[in-house]
Amino acid sequence: MLPLVLLGFGVAFSLGQNDTEPLVLEGKCLVVCDANPSAEGALTSSFGISVRAGGAKVAFSALRGTNHEPSDMSNTSLTIYFDQVLVNIGNHFDLQASVFQAPRRGIYSFSFHVVKVYNRQTIQVNLMHNEYPIISAFAGDQDVTREAASNSVLLHLEREDKLYLKLERGNLMGGWRYSTFSGFLVFPL
Repeated sequence: MLPLVLLGFGVAFSLGQNDTEPLVLEGKCLVVCDANPSAEGALTSSFGISVRAGGAKVAFSALRGTNHEPSDMSNTSLTIYFDQVLVNIGNHFDLQASVFQAPRRGIYSFSFHVVKVYNRQTIQVNLMHNEYPIISAFAGDQDVTREAASNSVLLHLEREDKLYLKLERGNLMGGWRYSTFSGFLVFPL
C-alpha cells in the first residue's frame, strides 16, 4: 500500500504503511496516526492524525560553580541548588528553583554527579519525581577527601512532571564545578 498524502492549509500530511507509523515531512512536522488522538499540544484532525512540531528539542545541564556550605542550602525541602546553566534548550530547567519541568509526555534521560569534599560522613542524594524518590546515590568512604555520588535513569514522564535533586542524608559541601545535573528528551510519546 502506498502512503496517502493529504494537503490542507499549506501543510502536507502523510499516512504511513500502518496506523501507528509516524512520518516526518521535510523535518518540520511529525505526523502520528492514532485511533484515539490526544490534544497534548498537537493539532488533531477528524482523520485521527496528530501533528506535532518535530523540531522541539529539550535538554539541560546545570552545575554548582561555587562551594556551597550546608547553611547555603538551608531550606525545608533539602533541594540541591545549582548556580550555573550550561545548556537549557527549551528553557524547561528553572535555575532559581533547580527544578526541571517536562514540557510534554515522553521518555527522558537524567543523570547527576554530586561531589562532597572534606567531609567524613555519608551522603545520600535522591532524584525526585513529583516529590517521590526515583533513584539514589551514596558517597560514604571515610578515608578520602573527595568522593562522588552518581546515577542515571530513563523515565517515562507526563507533561508538567517535575524533577530535582534532594540531599536525603548528610551535608553536601563543595562544588567547584564538579557537581552536575543533566537531562534531555529522548523521544516524545
